[in-house]
Amino acid sequence: MANVLDLRRRIRSVKSTRQITKAMKMIAAAKLRRAQERAVSARPYATMLASVIGSLMRHIEPYDPVTGEVRHPLLLEREEKRVLLIVVSGDKGFAGAFNGNITKAAFRFIADTADGEIDIAAIGRKGRDLFRRRYSAAEFVEEPVEPGDPDHQKHMPGAPNQPPDIKRRGERKSRIEVAGDYPGMLDKPSFDRAATLGHEIVHRYVEQEIDAAYVVYNEFKSVIAQRVVVERILPIMKVGERNIEQAVEMTQEEREQQAMAAASAGISIKQADTAEADREAKNFGTAEVDYIYEQPPRELLDGLLRQYVTTQIYHAVIESTAAEQAARMTAMDAATSNASEMIDSLTLTMNRVRQAAITKEIIEIVSGAAAL
Repeated sequence: MANVLDLRRRIRSVKSTRQITKAMKMIAAAKLRRAQERAVSARPYATMLASVIGSLMRHIEPYDPVTGEVRHPLLLEREEKRVLLIVVSGDKGFAGAFNGNITKAAFRFIADTADGEIDIAAIGRKGRDLFRRRYSAAEFVEEPVEPGDPDHQKHMPGAPNQPPDIKRRGERKSRIEVAGDYPGMLDKPSFDRAATLGHEIVHRYVEQEIDAAYVVYNEFKSVIAQRVVVERILPIMKVGERNIEQAVEMTQEEREQQAMAAASAGISIKQADTAEADREAKNFGTAEVDYIYEQPPRELLDGLLRQYVTTQIYHAVIESTAAEQAARMTAMDAATSNASEMIDSLTLTMNRVRQAAITKEIIEIVSGAAAL
């Protein structure tokens, strides 16, 4: 059995760990509040954008009346021979099962997609490191494009200029490859970075390098209302309606743990009431009037559809950010509670060891006195 000195050292060590986990819990709670506000404030924009696109499409026939073909490539549905899977994971650990649930959903999707080729775009270091260990990296070739080159705006009437160097898919080595690495997006969500990723995805879809794009992320409504979903973002089937392929809800035990952690940190577990803002956003730009467009309607539709894809990616990132902080807050709360229990147990053991030592010394003194 350890002596009193060793037990005291152990208790001091656990107390230091408890201070760290308690501080990490409070930091995660503060970040969760900001992430919740960011996610709630971004939802009306996405709804308004969908309303504007829907209103615009009522003035523009998306299908050719003669051939019946789709006029815009982002609306064109193809056989899914090549699929892009965007996996939104975290960059850091100490977040419980957050990263594990995301990667499990991704592997489940890969297993269900037995036929066809899959490219994985990893947002976050945790997912990236795992996929790099299992799959090979894809090869891309940068081809400079001159502004006057006809390929500069290929397939996209009225499309904005492509970047000076466009990455084109190299030769494929295996059926599943890691085709993108985007660390740090959850730590500091940025619409510009989401726009860069959205531009790359749209370009690859238009060039028919991929036939569909899916995103795996943790959908966040409140601390106790979350689920891991696999959502298809390309092709755009119907603007304003989500295409959920898979969804895994939280267990009752997970809800209870997160509710307890939120209560101790002063975080509300109620879902934000955005009904009025949602109604206004849905009605935005939907009046039955003839709008006068400064630019050709088809150019506007093209730009808005690209923005719509970017908005979906940004939506996945900011909701995953809130979910990650909620998971980290819960994990640190559990770690703090476990540390407190361990301190109580070690203190009890130390008192027993000290009492045994004192009793032994008394017995030795009494025995020595009796021997005299």
